[in-house]
Amino acid sequence: MTATPPANALLPEPPDLSTPASRLTHLLNRLQPSPEAIALILAVLIGSITGIGVVIFHYLIELVHNLLLEDVMGVLYKWGPWTLACVPTIGGAIVGLMRWRWPDFGPSMSSLIAASQGTKKPLALRPAIKMVAAAVSLGSGASLGPEGPSVEIGANFGSLLSQALQVSKERRQLLLGAGAAAGLAAGFNAPIAGVFLALELVLGTTFATSAVSVVLLAAVVASLIAQIGLGAQPAFTLPAYEVRSPLEFPLYMGLGVLASLVSVVYIQSIQVARRCFRGQVQPFSWMAGWPRSLTPAIGGLLVGLTALVWPQIMGIGYETIEAMLQDVKFSLPLLLGLLAVKLIATAISLGSGFVGGIFAPAMFLGASLGAAYGKILAALLPASMVSIAAPPAYAMVGMAAVLAGSARAPLTSILLLFELTRDYRIVLPLMAAVGLSIWLVELLQPTPDRGQNLQQLGLNFEKGQNLEILQSLSVAEAMQETGAMFLDSTSVIEAASALTNDRGRSALVVNDSGHLVGIVTLQDLKRAIAQLDSSTDDDSGIPPTVGSVCTTDLLYAYPDELVAEALDRMAARGLHQLPVVERDNIHRVLGVLERDGIDLACSVAATRQVLHQHLSQTGMRSPISLPVFKQSV
Repeated sequence: MTATPPANALLPEPPDLSTPASRLTHLLNRLQPSPEAIALILAVLIGSITGIGVVIFHYLIELVHNLLLEDVMGVLYKWGPWTLACVPTIGGAIVGLMRWRWPDFGPSMSSLIAASQGTKKPLALRPAIKMVAAAVSLGSGASLGPEGPSVEIGANFGSLLSQALQVSKERRQLLLGAGAAAGLAAGFNAPIAGVFLALELVLGTTFATSAVSVVLLAAVVASLIAQIGLGAQPAFTLPAYEVRSPLEFPLYMGLGVLASLVSVVYIQSIQVARRCFRGQVQPFSWMAGWPRSLTPAIGGLLVGLTALVWPQIMGIGYETIEAMLQDVKFSLPLLLGLLAVKLIATAISLGSGFVGGIFAPAMFLGASLGAAYGKILAALLPASMVSIAAPPAYAMVGMAAVLAGSARAPLTSILLLFELTRDYRIVLPLMAAVGLSIWLVELLQPTPDRGQNLQQLGLNFEKGQNLEILQSLSVAEAMQETGAMFLDSTSVIEAASALTNDRGRSALVVNDSGHLVGIVTLQDLKRAIAQLDSSTDDDSGIPPTVGSVCTTDLLYAYPDELVAEALDRMAARGLHQLPVVERDNIHRVLGVLERDGIDLACSVAATRQVLHQHLSQTGMRSPISLPVFKQSV
C-alpha cells in the first residue's frame, strides 16, 4: 500500500525573504515590470541612497574637522603654533589603525569596474569603512578631495545592488555607472558632469539610450537629495566671465600647454610617492619593511610640517580656490609656491595611505596655475597691445584643463566648470585649453586602451605588430558565420538545452521575419529558470520565452569598419561577441564577431605578412593552391 504524502508536501517551497535584496527580488518577480521599468526603479534607488550617503559623508568630514582642528587644537595650541602638525599626524595614525584592522578596507574604482565585469565580488561593509577613513583623512587635513569617495559611495552601492540582485554583466556595469554619476552629482551639485563622468570613464565611449536614461535619473535624484541635505549652492562661487578680445584665445592655448605639463607631473608624482612609501625607490628602500599601517601617520606628519609654512595646502582647499577665483590678491611667488607645494602634499597624502580623491587637488593646481599665468600675462602684455581678462578667468580655465589632463576626462571637466559658471561665454576658451591639454597628455603619456581591451577580452596578442594588424583589419575579414540562433518564441527550457548541448555561450534571437531582436546568454537562461523554480504564481509551470529574457539593448559591428573600433565596444561592456549587421538595416545579421575569430584573423594576417616577406626576400612565387591533406584516423 502506498503511503499518501502529507498535504503540505505538495505545496511549493516558500521563497527566501530573509534579506532586503531577496525581498526586493521577490517583489519585482511578483509585479513583473518591464526591464526598462526595473532599470528606472533601480536608478531612483541608487540615486536616493547615494545622495543620503554623500550628505552623511560631508557631515562626517565636518565633524572630524571640528573635533581635531577646534577641540584638539584648542588644547594643543597653548604649546605653540607648531602643534598644527599634530592634527594630520593624528588623522594619519587613525587611518593607519584602520588599515591595520582592515588591510584592504574598500575597493577602488578600477576594482569596482572589475566587479561589474564579474571578476570580483564587492564586500558590503568595507565601503562604509572606507567612507569613514576618507572623512578622517579629509577632516584632519590631508591634501585630497571629497569627490573620489563620493563617486565610490555611489559606485559601491550600485555594484552591491547588482551583485545582490544577480543581474547580467551589462546591467552590473550600468548600475555601477549610475552610482558613480550620482556620487559626483551629489558631491558637486553638478548632475550633468556626473552623467558624463559615468559615460566617459565607466561605461565607455559607446552606450545606449537606455543607459543614458538610467544614469541621468540616478544623477538627478542624488543631486536633489544632496541639495536638501547640503544646500543648493554650487561648490564654488565664481566671478562673472567675459572674453575681452578674440586675441585671447591663443593665450588660453598656452595655458592648455602648461596644464598638460602640470597634469603629467601631478600623476607621476603620485606614483613616485606610492613607490617611495613602499620602499621601491632606492633612497627610501628602508621603508620596505615598515608596516603599511604606519605610513599614513608619517605622511600626516610631513603634510602637517609643510602646513606650518603653507597652511593653504591643508584639507580640501575649496576656500583657497574660491579666494583665487574672487581675485583675492595672491602674489605671484605665493601662487607658484602653492602650485608646487600642493602637488607634493597631495602626492604624499595619497602615497602614504590617506583616503581621498584627486579632483579637488587637480582643481587647486589648475586654479593656482591659471591665476599665476594671468598675472604673468598682465605683466608682459601692456593693456595698449591687447585687452586680456583678469587672473580669475584664467584660473577657471586652468582648473578644467588640469582636471581633464590628470583624470583623462575632458568632457566631464568642461561640463563641470560650465555647470559651476553657468556662463556660455567661457565654453570656447575652455574647450580650446582642455582639448590641447588632454591631447598633449595623451601624447606624453599614452593610455594603453587598446592593450587593456585585448587583455580584458582575453586576447593575448603580442604588442606592436598585432596591434598594427588590428588597426587595418576589417570586421568582414574577422567575422564568422552566424552560430546559434533562436526564435523569440522559443522557450527558455528548449534554448538552455540547445546551448548546453552545443556548449555555446550565447545565441542571437530573431523574430518570425528573421529580424534580429536581441541576444541571450547562458546566464540569462539560468536566471530565468531559477526564477521559474522559485515562483509561486499559478502559471509558474509555463516557461517564459527567449524573447522575454534576452537583451534587446544591443551593440553592433559593421562589416566595413575596423576590428579595433568594434573591439572598443566589446571591451566597454565586457562582451564576448557582437552581431555584424548591415549599416542600413541593423535587423539583418551578416555574421558574428567573436573574440576567438579576432584571434584567428590576426594570426592569419600575421602569418600572411611573414610569408609575404619571406617570398619577397627569396624571390619565390606564392603557391596558387596547395591541397591540405588530412590523415585518416
